[in-house]
Amino acid sequence: MTQADGLPDAATRLFITASVMAATLMNSLDTTIANVALPHIQGSVSASRDQISWVLTSYIVSAAITIPLTGWIAGRFGRKRLMLVSILGFTIASGLCGIATNLGEIVGFRLLQGVFGAALLPMSQAILLDINPPEKHGQAMAVWTMGAILGPILGPVLGGWLTDNLSWRWVFYINLPIGLLAFIGLSLFLAETRSAKPVKLDLFGFATLGLAIGALQLFLDRGQQLDWFYSTEIRFEAAAFGMFLFMFIVQTLTAPRPFIELGLFADRNFLFCSVLGFLLGVLVFGVLSILPQLLETLMGYPVVTTGFVMAPIGIGTLVSITVVRRIANKVDARLLMFCGLLLTAVAVFMLSGMSLQMGQSFVTFAGFCQGMGTGLLFVPLSTLAFATLPAHFRNEGAAMFTLIRNLGSSIGISAFSVLSYRNTETVRARLAEGLRLDNPAVATMPGHFSLSDPTGIAALSGEVERQAQMVAYIDGFWLLGVLAIAAVPLILLMRSPRRGAPSVSLHLE
Repeated sequence: MTQADGLPDAATRLFITASVMAATLMNSLDTTIANVALPHIQGSVSASRDQISWVLTSYIVSAAITIPLTGWIAGRFGRKRLMLVSILGFTIASGLCGIATNLGEIVGFRLLQGVFGAALLPMSQAILLDINPPEKHGQAMAVWTMGAILGPILGPVLGGWLTDNLSWRWVFYINLPIGLLAFIGLSLFLAETRSAKPVKLDLFGFATLGLAIGALQLFLDRGQQLDWFYSTEIRFEAAAFGMFLFMFIVQTLTAPRPFIELGLFADRNFLFCSVLGFLLGVLVFGVLSILPQLLETLMGYPVVTTGFVMAPIGIGTLVSITVVRRIANKVDARLLMFCGLLLTAVAVFMLSGMSLQMGQSFVTFAGFCQGMGTGLLFVPLSTLAFATLPAHFRNEGAAMFTLIRNLGSSIGISAFSVLSYRNTETVRARLAEGLRLDNPAVATMPGHFSLSDPTGIAALSGEVERQAQMVAYIDGFWLLGVLAIAAVPLILLMRSPRRGAPSVSLHLE
């Protein structure tokens, strides 16, 4: 049922929100939940390390290519139809991943997961904005952020538990009941919306953008594994990215109706929020990529323990989102974002002070602070990005906002993987230079280390490697802290919408 202002009543909004959040959580969980199950999947399908990486790559690449198209599809065929088809396709693909018997099947089904799941995050954001009045947009984005951010954080914990207690197939089967509930809820309560005048698709623009994004994602995902530009594949992907990006830019600047309307970025808030969203993708997922590796490889934590040590990141995010929901309409969004960046910087600078002797309490406290900062950042950022954006750009804007943030996370993960590897090599060489008989410190080494006994040499080499890796991780955290501070000036370029200003929303019919 709808009210006089065209918005659904409170009860209908509640059911729509619950259904949308189920779809959002299902999709965001799958970005990380399968990672911890990879060794088990590898053994089950008898795949090599290089081959099994395609289980993750296929999902990431297919989703990245499809995301830009979701805005046009929603306008042409209707947002409700798009959501229902996406949920149904994602759920079926998840079930097929669970029953896959060989590598080819699981990679193919993961590709389908990425295609169908691409629309879930941006369209769920657009739906929550449209079904709520302007004064509740902050609260709506707090709920959306809860699903979008908590999913990747909780994925490793849930994936590790399911894999250890049931089997790797359950990291996919868990989507079946969630997808079914989301499908039923949206079928019953969500009204249809579509553009009054469907825009003709710029097929060449979409094709060149999709190919550029696909090449970039392959380049980032497989670069470290294949030693970057020493690999013919990586050189080919880099060249393809440059060529298709150039073609897309030319097409966008010259076509009468380009695939991405330049007017979308004429809105100052959307432009700078997108840039900040890109940097936050680097920040948040940079920590999520570095910290588990550190805990498992250097601290010796099991996968499940690592998940629980990182759980305070999710708890901190949940706490801050709850706070932001209550104060979103009372406090300037830019002030909340400043506090979030400051808290994030403090957290990663704390992590840069870690050592191999640190206990769990230090990591959990820093993680809690980082989670608090994440919630303070993403909720007002998601609200401010669309606060002044014209209504007819909302579908396309949601898709681009999600795509830019995802690219930030992909680039951040790859960049810090490269920096960690290169820095480890540099530090290891520097430490090895000091291991000489004429160095007084060598004489004070523990007895199990030696420069003459083979066993002692092996133990010493292993310790040098651990220390070098630790220094590399510390440098990575330090760089993330500097990035958080450097992002602060972007907030000054945004403008807060006037209180009481008319809304620009697509009312449901």
